[in-house]
Amino acid sequence: MLRSALARCGSDTIKRLVSSLSGESGLPANLRLPPNLIGAPREKRAPPTTSDLPVLRKCEADIPAHRTPTRTWLESLISRDSEHLGVVDLHPDVFSVPVRLDILHAVEVWQRNFKRISHAKVKTRAEVSGGGRKPWRQKGSGRARHGSIRSPLWRGGGIAHGPRGPTSYYYMLPMKVRVQGLKIALTSKLTQDYLHIVDSLEIPTPDAHYLQDLMKHRQWGDSVLIVDVGEEFPQNILQATASLKTVNIIPAIGLNVHSMLKHESLVLTLEAVKFLEKKLLWHDCRFTPLYPFKLPYSDLP
Repeated sequence: MLRSALARCGSDTIKRLVSSLSGESGLPANLRLPPNLIGAPREKRAPPTTSDLPVLRKCEADIPAHRTPTRTWLESLISRDSEHLGVVDLHPDVFSVPVRLDILHAVEVWQRNFKRISHAKVKTRAEVSGGGRKPWRQKGSGRARHGSIRSPLWRGGGIAHGPRGPTSYYYMLPMKVRVQGLKIALTSKLTQDYLHIVDSLEIPTPDAHYLQDLMKHRQWGDSVLIVDVGEEFPQNILQATASLKTVNIIPAIGLNVHSMLKHESLVLTLEAVKFLEKKLLWHDCRFTPLYPFKLPYSDLP
């Protein structure tokens, strides 16, 4: 019996070794993905460090002397096969900060919970109908003593320690932590090559297939978040994204950590980059409270 077990183990090992050398997967057939569902590996863009293209945008805010601006490509949505228009300088205090996953997690949890209100509510023994009289006498029946059939011990009775909604889960994170969460999310997208800067949101056609082909050709992933300043967007891109569930457009004033993490790629216009740098850098140098006792604010950007 021992020899048969060793022979069986050796044959299984040889089969596994042969399948690994031949490129076959060790998974059973019912767990293997069909080849048409396995996409091509995503290729990261080369950094614009040695590019001959001109720098089309420089940071308006002052950059510390010990730091250098972060550079990325400037793209266009006019054509699917269009080349890079140039290079864009990004402020390192916004797009190149140390990544803190604990801060990112804290902001994400706060954003999900601070508006949450639980309406779960159960009835206590005082609110359940019935049970006004004692079910049987105190002594002599041989049964346990009870004063009401609506006791938590009885089926159909009240709940002793259940939820008593509505319950608010509101709490606030410090503004510095929320601002740092936005910077970390922007830095993560840029580091993973999922941040794309475009000159404008003008596209030649309102057809949704054009936008899908553009995303597939440029390897933007399955979901895209487009950000621009203002609430009025070009009609072509609004019509193209109306029927696409994985492509969303929001104004820059509403950009948040949850939306950035939920989408695979982030597309910013040049005006959105300028707006974000101005707003986020203001929190680093403001000297008055964000919510002073007397309005209006004195040093808003």
